[in-house]
Amino acid sequence: MRRSDRLFEIIQILRDGKLHRAQDIAARLEVSTRTIYRDMDTLVASGVPVDGERGVGYLIREQITLPPLNLTAAELEALNLGMAIVGEAADPDLKAAAQSLADKVDAVLPTQTRAEADTWKFAVYPFADAARGFSHMATLRAAIKARQKLDITYRRIDGTLTQRKIRPLHMEYWGRVWTLTAWCETRDAFRVFRIDLIEVATALPELFVDEPGKRISDYDPNTTE
Repeated sequence: MRRSDRLFEIIQILRDGKLHRAQDIAARLEVSTRTIYRDMDTLVASGVPVDGERGVGYLIREQITLPPLNLTAAELEALNLGMAIVGEAADPDLKAAAQSLADKVDAVLPTQTRAEADTWKFAVYPFADAARGFSHMATLRAAIKARQKLDITYRRIDGTLTQRKIRPLHMEYWGRVWTLTAWCETRDAFRVFRIDLIEVATALPELFVDEPGKRISDYDPNTTE
């Protein structure tokens, strides 16, 4: 597992607001406790609001909200797409400017419009990762709005491809990486997909309605892969 992927998994573990011991996280991710300590230092340095200390445990307590910026989801997508493109440019001055702009955006991320969203500054992923996911944004956003099922081809972190039939529920921004929370009909459970790892997203001629246990309000981050 790449370090950036492991950091993302740690965020998924901590987002429930509960205290987690480093040794428990290490066992879950199959790494050493020392590695988790270093990862926690990286998350703190990146601005993720992690509280805790070695030997006690860690948790995420506060949510980052930024009143100075009031961007729509589409505006934020457009801004990040532009940064992703410029960030991959050969011109070192443009790359530096894109990095500086990204840091400022990360410092003032707007609160998501949905109460269920937990948005954290997480400036770890390279711009290229974000750019890979933007081609699916229009399809995903339209499907969420229309309550339309999707068929997706997803590349797991280990590189294997999997085919899923899902009910897309909500997109979240994690600092240059977007995720899609969905009810996965293939696994009969909630799943969180990194949008940059979605290879193909196809809208199906099937709509869905809210069902108890399958709504975004029923989602528990500790039950996902």
